[in-house]
Amino acid sequence: MPLQIKDTTGRFGTRPHFKPEELDMECEDIIRNFLKEYCGEVHYPITTDNLTKLIERDTANLDLYADLSNLGTDVEGVTEFSPGRKPSVRISRLLTADDCRENRLRTTLTHEYGHVRFHAYLWELKVMQTGLFDEHSKKLDPMACKRANILYAKQSDWMEWQAGYICGSLLMPETPLKKLVAEFYTLNNIASPIQPATVHANNLIHAVSKQFLVSNEAAQVRLAQLNFLKSGSYQSFLG
Repeated sequence: MPLQIKDTTGRFGTRPHFKPEELDMECEDIIRNFLKEYCGEVHYPITTDNLTKLIERDTANLDLYADLSNLGTDVEGVTEFSPGRKPSVRISRLLTADDCRENRLRTTLTHEYGHVRFHAYLWELKVMQTGLFDEHSKKLDPMACKRANILYAKQSDWMEWQAGYICGSLLMPETPLKKLVAEFYTLNNIASPIQPATVHANNLIHAVSKQFLVSNEAAQVRLAQLNFLKSGSYQSFLG
């Protein structure tokens, strides 16, 4: 059980506090154990098909062709919680139906899985603690995730920030990512974090994007979070 601290957003009385290294360790364990069980070997990138299998394993339902237009044009994923059941996840059909948006689909899938795996228990506890077992509580408020928060949620919105960090940690686990970066540093005679907007930075971002099947944007965020690229925006973040 992670450290519990006061939830200043008002969603819950207390909420889980994770250090980034805790999320990295748990996410890598999740992906490694899943790949061993379902594929017999650990190999990256994890395929989109296997990502859906992972989510299907831990949810009551995964809808990859949902019409989310009523929630706004910028909502691409929704996780719904119901007492006594596994969560359900709905992904915008605009992502699934367009092959050019596969990277966005992958980050949305793993972001929603972050809510499923790390946050579902909070709704169960809330119902137990408040005794809201009436008709109104059978379906609790869903987590509607906007595109802007998939990778760039503010730290003050701890739930979306954690899901965003989990997204990168699942798609680009720390151990294989560090191996790739170490090889890149050695090849290019680099001994410290790379300055952004340089040839080395662009080449490293591209290498990570290709290895883990993510967008350049997602690769850059992850590299900055782990301090392989210099960026004050991510170095001090705690979930």
